[in-house]
This record gives sequence, C-alpha cells and structure tokens, in this order.
Amino acid sequence: MMTKTAIVTTIIRIVMGILFLAHGISKFQMGLGNVDAWFDSMGVPGFLAYIAAVLELIGGILLIIGLFSRYVSVLFIIMLIGAIITMKLSAGLLGNGQMAGYELDLAFMMAALYLSVAEPAPLSIDHLFMKKRSA
Repeated sequence: MMTKTAIVTTIIRIVMGILFLAHGISKFQMGLGNVDAWFDSMGVPGFLAYIAAVLELIGGILLIIGLFSRYVSVLFIIMLIGAIITMKLSAGLLGNGQMAGYELDLAFMMAALYLSVAEPAPLSIDHLFMKKRSA
C-alpha cells in the first residue's frame, strides 16, 4: 500500500514530467533554429536552446517513468535558475506585459527540489532499482 507521501510524490513527478515534456515538444515544433534565434535575441547563447529542448523532452519522459528522477530534477533546477537569471529576472516576478515573469519557474523549481530529495515512490523505475540493491 502506498503512503500519502508516495502518492503525492508520484503525482508531482508525473505532472512535472508531462509539463516539461510539453515544453520540450513545443520547442521542437517551433523549430530549434527559431528557438536558437529567440535565445540569441534575449542575449543567451543560442546553442542553449538545443540543450534546453533535449533536457525538457528526455527529462520529462524520465520523470514520467520515474527513472533518474533525482538527477533530472537537479538538472531542471539548474536550467530554471539559468532561465530566471538570463531571461526573466528583468521582467519581474509576475512579468511586464510583454514577457512572462518567473513565478512559474519558481514553482517548478520547488517541485523539482522536492523530487531531488524525496524517496523514490513505489510507482517508479527508481524504486525498483532501489529494491534490487537492498535485496
């Protein structure tokens, strides 16, 4: 039987995975060249668009299935800190009418922080690996 904490951890992990997967898919649908150009226009090296897109896509899938959740969550925290500092800080917490603020990034960071320290929930591949190691 799963505890309440394990259920909440599973829900947070899967929802975060779906959201990041959707953001990754969106970047690929826009065309990575376009995302690269947008990053450049914001003063961020364009090659980071490719890294962000792949991390969001693959990291989202890994979170959904619960594989390497802690590591993926730490990478997302690093990426989100970078996004806030380089692109969103100047727009303010709630945005400036032309660009979104960083409130959503902070919420994602807090969920990723939780996942980076939480025990793997029973409905994850990480949990299966942990059980095999302890056996």
